[in-house]
Amino acid sequence: MRKSSIVIDVELDEARVPASIEWMATESTVEKPQQAKAFLLSVWDGADKTALRIDLWTNKMMVDEMADFYYQTLITMADTFDRATKNTELVEDMKKFAKDFYAKFREQQMQQNKLEQ
Repeated sequence: MRKSSIVIDVELDEARVPASIEWMATESTVEKPQQAKAFLLSVWDGADKTALRIDLWTNKMMVDEMADFYYQTLITMADTFDRATKNTELVEDMKKFAKDFYAKFREQQMQQNKLEQ
C-alpha cells in the first residue's frame, strides 16, 4: 500500500494570527509549496462520532474572498455528499442554501457600498 502526505505550514505573527499559509502534497505535480489565504480541514472521528475541524485564514483574506471561499466550499460539499449518498433531494437543498447565502452576501455588500458613497 502506498502512502501520501499533505503538509500545511502556517506562519503566525506576534499575535498568533496566521500571516502566511503554505501547503504541499506528495501526489501533486507541483514541486514547491503553494500559497493559500485560508483553509478548512474537517476530520471525522468515528470512535467519538464527532467532526473535528481546523479553520484558519490570513489577514490578507478579504471579506469578499471569504464569501467566495464559503460558497465554493458549500457547493463542493454538496457534490461530495451526492457522490457518497446519491441523495439528490438533500444535495439540491444544500446547493440552494449555498446560492441563497452568496446572493444575500452580495446584496449586503451592495447596500454597504451605497452607504459608503
